[in-house]
Amino acid sequence: MAMSNAERQRAYRQRHLADVDGQGHKLSMIVSVQTGAQLGRLAAHHGVTKRAMLEQLLQQAEGDLLDEMKPKARREYYG
Repeated sequence: MAMSNAERQRAYRQRHLADVDGQGHKLSMIVSVQTGAQLGRLAAHHGVTKRAMLEQLLQQAEGDLLDEMKPKARREYYG
């Protein structure tokens, strides 16, 4: 029996929630046109997907923040 549209969509979402480790987290948000364009340009410039670019930017921002923190502040940050 053929799957309904809803069943196909559910299967698609489940497949795409899994990353290499079998885990993923879905984000759903609206950003400004400018922010969307910036992310697209950065990703294209670096030859990566928007997802990969966003992950790189967040890792860099968090790394910069952690570098400035003292151990107690780091523990509270992760707390």
